[in-house]
Amino acid sequence: MSAIPFIWYCLLIVALCLYVLLDGFDLGVGILFPFAPSEESRDLMMNSIAPFWDGNETWLVLSGGGLLAAFPLAYSILMPAFYMPVILMLFGLIFRGVAFEFRFKATKGRSIWSYAFHFGSVLAAFMQGMILGAYVTGVQVAGRSFAGRPFDWISAYSFMTGVALVFGYALLGSTWLVMKTEGVTRDWARKCASYVLAYVALFLGIVSISLPIMNGTIRKLWFSLPDFYYFAPMPLATAVLVLAVWRQLYRGSDTSPFFMSLGIFLLGYIGWAISLWPWLVPFAVTYRQAAAAHSSQMFLLAGTIFVLPTILAYFAYCYYVFRGKVAQAGYY
Repeated sequence: MSAIPFIWYCLLIVALCLYVLLDGFDLGVGILFPFAPSEESRDLMMNSIAPFWDGNETWLVLSGGGLLAAFPLAYSILMPAFYMPVILMLFGLIFRGVAFEFRFKATKGRSIWSYAFHFGSVLAAFMQGMILGAYVTGVQVAGRSFAGRPFDWISAYSFMTGVALVFGYALLGSTWLVMKTEGVTRDWARKCASYVLAYVALFLGIVSISLPIMNGTIRKLWFSLPDFYYFAPMPLATAVLVLAVWRQLYRGSDTSPFFMSLGIFLLGYIGWAISLWPWLVPFAVTYRQAAAAHSSQMFLLAGTIFVLPTILAYFAYCYYVFRGKVAQAGYY
């Protein structure tokens, strides 16, 4: 059995993970934007993400394009199921991108672009959370097609995961600002991080308990022996990281809360990936069933081998060049 579909499955998981981790903090900055203590703080917040925000969305493009090219069957099922939230998410990303550019140049009506940046960020984050909630609970499939209704993605559970992801991104954004800013802005961001951390912990607990209750397959995976012994350290490690973030914020650390918050997201993402293995369309189509022809995947992989390291090198260089605290002077 060829390993190429598995390689592509892993590439998609990694690309989506990088999008959540990297674009999560700049969406979080947008979510917190109107609550900043001053206009100078908002300028500083935008300057902190100016070199990174558009590049971070590369991973979303790679995830969507990779799904279409490498797993066309899954794409043909999932896109009709999530047309509306995906379009709304893209509208949110477009609005925040336009607002990012116009706000720096505007002399009048600057507050309009500030709110556009905020609401675009909230809309994008909320829709991503709703897609996640609807995805993990499964979509209706008949044969090789989506068999559900246009609004199946709306439910109490998906609404909860939408709100949860808004708070999660706010945690990443606030800890990013703690790391990148100084003075009043940093102190305000530290208070924000302490506040939203409690909600993130609450939603993590709700999701961790509710998913096994709602789905027997996930419940069996996590609580059957010996799997329970293998997976039990993950929620324990997540709880430890939540406490560690709170402790580091309280102690006045600037850098460690951000990386620990990334660790919380990473553990949650790994837990999500374990719960859905090997399904690409839960719980109807596996990644092998959805895979494109072997020759097509090989052709795509040959190009990816050269392109992906280049993208990673660019990101590493970009984050290296713009390391340290952001200056107040100067604009994007």
